[in-house]
Amino acid sequence: MIEPKEILQDAEEMMQAAVEYLDDTLAHIRAGKATPKILDPIKIDYYGSMTPLANVSTITTPDARTITIMPWEKKLLPDIERAIINSNIGLAPSNNGEVIRLSIPPLTEERRRDLAKQCKAEAENAKVSVRTQRRDAIETLKKQIKDGLSEDNEKDAEAEVQKLHDKYVKLIDEVYAKKEKEIMTV
Repeated sequence: MIEPKEILQDAEEMMQAAVEYLDDTLAHIRAGKATPKILDPIKIDYYGSMTPLANVSTITTPDARTITIMPWEKKLLPDIERAIINSNIGLAPSNNGEVIRLSIPPLTEERRRDLAKQCKAEAENAKVSVRTQRRDAIETLKKQIKDGLSEDNEKDAEAEVQKLHDKYVKLIDEVYAKKEKEIMTV
């Protein structure tokens, strides 16, 4: 028989993972503000292997609208430029021979709304994941009654699962609201 504590712990870990995934996903959505995370998906061919851009250069944000990329080897400049152009981040690199600069254009109102919708969809996916974990935990608890768990303990554990669910859904809403505010702020 699995202890209700173990079931609750597993459910909470999975719910926490859903929130962390949402946080990471939203960090990659460009909100009109320069952030190095925008470049995380970009990889370049570095001595025969595809390497993340952050592993072959220094990426900084000198101001809110600019990202600078300083490769550790100057011969990588054309490869980095090509990788940025071929990526779907929608930014055009400018190269001065030593540093690549990416200027983040201000977002239009329509683009802001689209990004807010995209964030809302990601938040909803995270909520679905949390609900799924709640359902799985409750089903596991119900099966434990057959293995000797008392109904009172099962009901108490079920209430705890619901509390966990409510806590993580609220957390998801807070993460989404913060990102939406960031996107909609001009």
